[in-house]
Amino acid sequence: AEQQDFRSRVRGALLGVALGDALGAPIEGLTLEEIRATHGPEGIVDLAPAYGKRGAVTDLTQLTLFTVDGLIRAQVRRDTGAWHPPTDLHRAYLRWFATQRDWGPDERRKDDGWLAREEWLYARRDPSRACLLGFGDETMGTLDAPKNPGEPGPEAAARSAPFGLLVGWESQLVVQLSVECAAQTHGHPRAYLSAGAYASIVHAMARGDTLDAGVQQALVLLAARPGHEPVTAALQQALGAVRQGMPSPTRVEELAGDGTADGALAVAVYCALVGEDIRHGLCLAVNHGGPSRAAGALTGGLLGALHGETALPPAWLAELEGRPTILVVADDFAMEMTQGPALHGPAGSSPGWLARYPRA
Repeated sequence: AEQQDFRSRVRGALLGVALGDALGAPIEGLTLEEIRATHGPEGIVDLAPAYGKRGAVTDLTQLTLFTVDGLIRAQVRRDTGAWHPPTDLHRAYLRWFATQRDWGPDERRKDDGWLAREEWLYARRDPSRACLLGFGDETMGTLDAPKNPGEPGPEAAARSAPFGLLVGWESQLVVQLSVECAAQTHGHPRAYLSAGAYASIVHAMARGDTLDAGVQQALVLLAARPGHEPVTAALQQALGAVRQGMPSPTRVEELAGDGTADGALAVAVYCALVGEDIRHGLCLAVNHGGPSRAAGALTGGLLGALHGETALPPAWLAELEGRPTILVVADDFAMEMTQGPALHGPAGSSPGWLARYPRA
């Protein structure tokens, strides 16, 4: 029962990220007035066409899936004694970058694994300049030498839900890994500490805690890190906004601020706390002039991890691009985390598993 609950939360988090991303994609870059002019006085309340189809996801979902791929590969490589998860994640993100550069899967690359052979992931969906620059060469950004040190955007945080699903890890290690991996593209403390705080909140809920408890844990873990003040203030502002009356797009815009990662994180926490259900929370998260895709993805990851997959709107799931792939990635991750020794280890390894997630 515990493993089934965990798998439901993993599926919920990854599908939630994708739903929020897909809901926000058609209105990214629009002001609230433009959103209302196009979609009616309540803004967008249903999936709408983006990139030529309803339910299309963007690079935020693509990168989230490659984050999971990297985490599974890190676990598999642990058997070899080569244990450095940030490097394994960086390799996974370089495989994502290849999808943005190549026409389609390259069968000659034997160490790609199965995810990089999914043709639908080769669609280019307006990836941020920071991600393209961060993964545009082989050099890995680190906390000591981060890529794009002036970049405070929300994209690194929006791919960080999978770190929170490492329920067997201590929370401070989850924060450390997500922060290190965020610095590979977003070197500003507001960006990488927001990613760490977000992963910490998801981690608390994946372990069965409440969202409020997760935020309190994140505040404690942030306090020890240099440059945490803007992120801490954003989280506290989100908690304070909950007590300020009925939720409204104006309040969401105030929290979003100038579109930085800490603002998007504040929007996600606020909308997840005040949303009547997942549909309402996601609609609230995207209808503003800020980064709609990232705010939707962050909110969806929180709500999915909190409530599990069965709480997600079924009519939206039916139209979600890539749902079969997302479900397989989620189930593979849950299986690796709960059954890893049976898949690879001293007693023998599954050839099928190592073909999917090569040790190379």
